[in-house]
Amino acid sequence: MSARMDVLLGAQWGDEGKGKVVDVIAPEYPVIARFQGGPNAGHTLIFEGRKHVLHTIPSGVFRGGTMNLVGNGVVIDPIVLMKEISALEAVGVDVRDRLLLSRRAHLILPTHRTLDAASEAEKGKQRIGSTLKGIGPTYMDKTGRNGLRVGDLERSDMMDRYSALVRKHERLLGLYEPMERPVDAETEWLDAVARLRELRFVDSENYLDDVLRSGKRVLAEGAQGTLLDIDFGTYPFVTSSNTICAGACTGLGVAPNRIEKVVGIFKAYCTRVGSGPFPTELNDELGEAIRAKGREFGSTTGRARRCGWLDLPALRYAVTINGVTELAMMKADVLAGMSSVRVCTGYRHQGRVTERMPYDLTTDIEPVYQEMDGWGECSASDPLPKALEHYIAHIEAAVGVPVTIVSLGPDRAETLLRNAAALH
Repeated sequence: MSARMDVLLGAQWGDEGKGKVVDVIAPEYPVIARFQGGPNAGHTLIFEGRKHVLHTIPSGVFRGGTMNLVGNGVVIDPIVLMKEISALEAVGVDVRDRLLLSRRAHLILPTHRTLDAASEAEKGKQRIGSTLKGIGPTYMDKTGRNGLRVGDLERSDMMDRYSALVRKHERLLGLYEPMERPVDAETEWLDAVARLRELRFVDSENYLDDVLRSGKRVLAEGAQGTLLDIDFGTYPFVTSSNTICAGACTGLGVAPNRIEKVVGIFKAYCTRVGSGPFPTELNDELGEAIRAKGREFGSTTGRARRCGWLDLPALRYAVTINGVTELAMMKADVLAGMSSVRVCTGYRHQGRVTERMPYDLTTDIEPVYQEMDGWGECSASDPLPKALEHYIAHIEAAVGVPVTIVSLGPDRAETLLRNAAALH
């Protein structure tokens, strides 16, 4: 009997803690598949006193018996991927036997990174906060129909294709101010490509079809978050891919009717990295305190994250766009110890209050808040404080979806499953 695919994705501006949740529920899934994004992602997992940050490899790689597929919707930097593999192998993870790459996934070249930096520099004060990993230019080549794909590494004319793309990039770079480039970037990239060829390439759409038809379950893992989606995010301050549930279909080649559950990950508060609108941002000492206690610094860039109160209209929007069936709330412990917390219940926009996200969040937006009781310190081994239970119940009522996972610390063990039967 054919199985279904579940989807796990971010319901805010990314950095919600997707990696930890995937790691926690990975034993339920024989296959974990990344469906979009690239090395701009940073999924952090902490267990047995050790911290691991994954950029390209799916978060199930630490679980023996779980296959990890990098899907066609992902863009891969060979240098970053091979460094990631080496770091995992150094701590005893058998990566190569657990990793598959889609032949249809596009490759990031060193000149993609240079183009990214040149484009961002030209924007000046209007820069969008790119991670400068070459993600945008690689997706541009993909839609421009002249990108280089993993499967091209098996072709005899791969170097001709590579050289043609580099020549195109050189012409484009002539339109920008000169950028300093590493002298040995191409050599390092070609060396990484040679090692990349030793990994297992698959036609991922066929592979996943076989897995599902055999009755095995698949978990699709997203990167970034819903509000960074290229179509439905806070454009133009967004990423270059579809971070929403629909992206799992196009990023893996799995039909929509084969999706069963959609798990949305959100923090008990909100964060955002880089530029762009953030209605509930706290530009004060409280925002700084949340940042410090929550260690809100990007795992990929190291940049400080902007912090603010939970935004229910934005979360409700994410639930609607993705068809979220259950939620996982992260970092409830970070807000512990406050006498009260605030929740944005709507926006005052163009003279009226709305509970829906408007087209443009950059102008004439004033959050409407509800104040709620705070809670004390909490742990996964004890019952949740009543104030926290009330906070969760308020969120569930507002968005119409149950919160089935509550994270109370960074470690794998610091996770509470509520209504755990819903996860099976």
